[in-house]
Amino acid sequence: MKVINQNIHIDGIDKKILRALMGDARTPILEIARNVGISGAAIHQRLRKLEKSGLISGSKFVINPKVLGYTTMAFIGIYLDKAISNPEAVKQLKKIPEVLECHYTTGNWSVFIKILCKDNEHLMHLLNREIQSISGVSRTETFISLDQQIDRQISI
Repeated sequence: MKVINQNIHIDGIDKKILRALMGDARTPILEIARNVGISGAAIHQRLRKLEKSGLISGSKFVINPKVLGYTTMAFIGIYLDKAISNPEAVKQLKKIPEVLECHYTTGNWSVFIKILCKDNEHLMHLLNREIQSISGVSRTETFISLDQQIDRQISI
């Protein structure tokens, strides 16, 4: 993981470029250049600087999981019997494709994960057969998301 340079200077033009691309990463560079009032080459140069600083960590297409039949989003707090189990448990969680995020946390759980399932039956299968069978997992606490209300990045 690349460490972000805390001393990066972002001016108004950089912010306009970033906002345009955060809104739609496929916006043509020349269209952004026209809207910002600088050349396409200058946009490319600024983007390279922002990538090199670590502020931009890539671009990606976002898949709509509902189109593929994944309708159940859940968050699971995982209690591990010993802290020494953390790295091995995470290694096993990485093998489960439905696990989208995994976080070490403070508080009651050792690990907190976000998973996407086709339905509640699929969720139950993952919990019983995959997650709770991982060595070191003592128990889990599951929260099913009824509807996501906010989905955004940090504002620029």
